[in-house]
Amino acid sequence: MVKSASPTVGTIIFAYAVVYIVWGSTFFFIEKALHAFSPFVLGSIRFIIAGALLMAYCKFKGYTLYLKKPVKDAAMVGFLLLFIDMAAIIWSEQYISSAIVSILSAATAIWFIILDKPKWKENFSSVPTLLGLILGFIGVLMLFAEQIFAPEAESAQSENKLIAMIVLTIGTIGWTVGSLLSKYSKENKKKKNQEKDHPKNQEEDLHVMVKTAWQMVVAGIAFTTVALLNGEYSRFQPELVEPEYWATMIYLALMGSILAFSCYIFLLQVRPATEVSTYAYVNPIVALILVHFFTDHLVSRMQIIGLAVVLFSVLLMNWNLYVNSSMIKNYKRKRKIQKLRNMAPKSSIPRIIEVAEFGKKKPKNPKTEHNPNQTPDLNP
Repeated sequence: MVKSASPTVGTIIFAYAVVYIVWGSTFFFIEKALHAFSPFVLGSIRFIIAGALLMAYCKFKGYTLYLKKPVKDAAMVGFLLLFIDMAAIIWSEQYISSAIVSILSAATAIWFIILDKPKWKENFSSVPTLLGLILGFIGVLMLFAEQIFAPEAESAQSENKLIAMIVLTIGTIGWTVGSLLSKYSKENKKKKNQEKDHPKNQEEDLHVMVKTAWQMVVAGIAFTTVALLNGEYSRFQPELVEPEYWATMIYLALMGSILAFSCYIFLLQVRPATEVSTYAYVNPIVALILVHFFTDHLVSRMQIIGLAVVLFSVLLMNWNLYVNSSMIKNYKRKRKIQKLRNMAPKSSIPRIIEVAEFGKKKPKNPKTEHNPNQTPDLNP
């Protein structure tokens, strides 16, 4: 996605459509790809393709490709975010519906509240956050119960589903730990740089695209290593894979890992981060719709209720973020000015606007809300 100084409405809508629909669809396409690829071979091929192509793009753009410290940090984050979490998602989808996987992935917000120790005081003193945390656990337990105690499920199936959901939960914890390490590593680096007097003494960093390419490369290497060690590659016969499944693999690598990510970066540069984060609410709905219409999985009433509970809990856990966002503040300000206009005589309207604008800070350029060297969270 090429960044434009003044992106058109159509470009922004297209970017949102990609982030909403493509990232939401990756859960479904992972489940589809598992008909032809074993879990770690799937992850290996997907991230090797995506990592190599993204690295080639960064080379073409002239970005610096290697600095020891940033690459080391990117490798750690890539291992936790793209290997641990994605391995859990891919492996789990052998036994449970991609819709369930997408809903449980949305519940990752629970672990951010629990594991973000520096924000414990803020989080656990907020009523909406605590309510969201409780509701989130209730939603997850509903999904666990629905999968394990379904009357039509055999005991062996229930055991496999339970193991898969536990593995998936561990994967979401790995995603959270990786995200928090990335977040606080950047904050510490920024703080150190601010303490240094001369710009030349500041630490060099890599472009966000380069760091993401390294994360994908590391994930691809990790998936490949496991696939070689557990015998998946020795059993893999690429000539037997039908074209539709190779097409699915290409979709995951190009659309899911590269195009959707590029659109995400673009949106963070031109739109408020709180607005962009709404993809977390749409992705599970997209996954649920695809499962309902294109698989033989039954989308039960309990799953729909569980989805609603989990998404509402995520909304509550992010409530303070949304309420305090510049987008909401500007909306409230406009409403207040409009109310004053309607109440006041026409002759006083210019004065009302002048008073309303007095002391108002200049709105930040949306592009400054996103640090180009910041690595955002990635979806499947």
